[in-house]
Amino acid sequence: MHIMDRRIRVLIAKPGLDGHDRGAKVVARALRDAGMEVIYTGLRQTPEMIVTSALQEDVDAIGLSVLSGAHMHYFREVTRLLQERNASDVLLFGGGIIPDEDLPKLKELGVDGVFGPGTSTQDVVNFLQQAAPERWSTQG
Repeated sequence: MHIMDRRIRVLIAKPGLDGHDRGAKVVARALRDAGMEVIYTGLRQTPEMIVTSALQEDVDAIGLSVLSGAHMHYFREVTRLLQERNASDVLLFGGGIIPDEDLPKLKELGVDGVFGPGTSTQDVVNFLQQAAPERWSTQG
């Protein structure tokens, strides 16, 4: 299949005990409307469950929605598990309540994009439409 014919596959996950998933569902719907395949894992996912699902579903990207303040922990764990499983080519992005001062630390961890409250869903769509094909071209 030609790269341009390939649909972007995205897993959207809510790690931890945070029970508010409206934003995650809005983003999932916007990505689906843009022609992407979206797997929504639901609430209360562990990093292990998220990475296992992502690998089983052969996704191009994982989006974490974190409102609990534990974003550094969850992004660090997901990144570590992706590296352990030789899947660090999977794009990792997130949204939720993430303080600006944590953005450089997240970037250092390998988080490819962070989208806070009020971000247009089109910004997330544009990010994935640009970043996923760039990854595909470097995968050989």
